[in-house]
Amino acid sequence: MTSTLSGKVALIAGGSRGIGAAIVRRLAQEGAAVAFTYAKSGAKADALANDIMATGGRALAIAADSADAAAVQAAVARTMETYGRLDILVSNAGIFVRATVDQYDLADFDRMLAVNVRAVFVAAQAASRHMQDGGRIITIGSISAERSGVAGASVYSMTKAAVAGLTRGLARDLGSRGITVNNVQPGPTATDMTPGEGAVADYLRPLMALGRMGRDDEIASFVAYLAGPEAGFITGASLTIDGGYLA
Repeated sequence: MTSTLSGKVALIAGGSRGIGAAIVRRLAQEGAAVAFTYAKSGAKADALANDIMATGGRALAIAADSADAAAVQAAVARTMETYGRLDILVSNAGIFVRATVDQYDLADFDRMLAVNVRAVFVAAQAASRHMQDGGRIITIGSISAERSGVAGASVYSMTKAAVAGLTRGLARDLGSRGITVNNVQPGPTATDMTPGEGAVADYLRPLMALGRMGRDDEIASFVAYLAGPEAGFITGASLTIDGGYLA
């Protein structure tokens, strides 16, 4: 345990697995009390919270579907009720429904917007009303905002580009309070959804300058830096961590 975020409270939307779980663990290791939401992975969420508490940390798992704006708002309220403050918001929840434009279902289009874009705004709106000056808002976007890369990713890429634009606007809205707003754009990262071995990984590795997939703890370390005191002059930025995928 370190003390970089000692006394701080963080809410991570979409924190039960993959990159989100790595962020939850890292912020807890830095001394923050963590709350995090999950939609379906209840057993994983409980296990993660128990692991953190077993090592002396504070953790709260909250069931909330990011497609439901009221549930996102309720998660912020629950965090405030439990910990009495909110200093750091990380919006990590996201979905990817792949299909080409001629085949895309509008219901999937609407859900992608709801989870990947609207929930980011709703969480930032609710959290910023409780944050003290100097808070941190961080969104996990994607390098797909800048390079779609494959057919069938047009809507996903659109949502991630929208988040990049939203980040710049929110940074202006909240800058007078010293609240920074940044967007982390990971490249291909090995998680349970995108394994580091297999056909997909074999396709992706040669596309990156480093020749390997990223690790979820590497993304989490970048988020921890942005959440900490040394990153107070970084805001409105979309920051790529992709092993050279865009190089």
